[in-house]
Amino acid sequence: MKLTVLVDNNTLIDRYFLGEPGVSYLLEVDDCKILFDTGYSDAYLLNGQKMGFDFFDLDAIVLSHSHADHTWGLEPLLKRFNEEMMEGRAYKRPMLVAHPRIFDSKTFNGTDELGVNVDASKLAKYTTFRLTREPCWLTDHLVFLGEIPRNNDFEAKESIGKVLTESGLQDDFSLDDSALCYTGPEGLVMITGCSHAGICNMLEYAREVCGEARIHDVIGGFHLLNPREEQLKGTLAYFSDGHVKQAHPCHCTDLKTKIALAEVVTVEEVGVGLVLEYR
Repeated sequence: MKLTVLVDNNTLIDRYFLGEPGVSYLLEVDDCKILFDTGYSDAYLLNGQKMGFDFFDLDAIVLSHSHADHTWGLEPLLKRFNEEMMEGRAYKRPMLVAHPRIFDSKTFNGTDELGVNVDASKLAKYTTFRLTREPCWLTDHLVFLGEIPRNNDFEAKESIGKVLTESGLQDDFSLDDSALCYTGPEGLVMITGCSHAGICNMLEYAREVCGEARIHDVIGGFHLLNPREEQLKGTLAYFSDGHVKQAHPCHCTDLKTKIALAEVVTVEEVGVGLVLEYR
C-alpha cells in the first residue's frame, strides 16, 4: 500500500504545498485508488494536482466522520466532476464509504453546521453510497471498520457539540467516527481521521476484525489535544504493550502527547507531501 498525505495541519520543509487543519490521504492499494477524507477546502485537490494525481479515476471516497475539517472538501470535488461532464469527459463514479449517520446535522459553539455541507442527494449524483455500521472490505487488504465499539473506560467520554437526531438535538459523541485498516505481512496499518471513538478502542477493534495482533503503524489524528490525565495514561499504557511498532500522530494530536508517546513507541513526523509505503 502507498499512502500520500494530501492535507494535514503541517507541511514538509522545502515542499511548497498548502496545509490546513484537516486530513486527506490518497491510498493506492490492490490496484485501487482511494481518497480518505477531503479536508476543509480544495487544498487537497491543489496539492494532489501538483503531485501529479488524477482525481477522476478514484475507486472510492472514504469519510472517517462528518466534521467540516474532513468533509467540506467534497463540494469542490463535485464541482470538478461536474466540469468534466460539461466538457464531455468521463470520470469514474467512485463509491462513497461511510457510517450511516454521516449526514446527521451537527453544531458546535454556535456554528450553524459542523457536519457535511453537501446534500446527500447531490452526492448521489456523482457517487454510489455504501453506508455501513459493519466492517466493509474495500479490497483484499483494506477494510473500513464501520462503527467502533467503545469498550475501554478512558476514551470517548466527552461530547463535541450537538447532533440532530430523530429525538431532537442531543450531545454528539461522534458515533459515525471510523477508520481504515490495512493488513500486510508486517501487521496492521491503521489510518484514522480524528479518532473520536478513541484510538485504543479503534486499534483493539481492528485487531478483532482482522484477526491480527501486530500493529505496524498508526497514522492520523488521535484526538489528544490537552487530553485528560486518565486518557493520556491509558493511551500510553496501551501503546507500550509491545504490539505497536510505530506511529504517525498528527492533525488533532498536540505536542505534549507526541512527546509522551515517543517515550513508549517510535513516533514519526507527518506533513503534506509525505509518502509512506507498506508491504
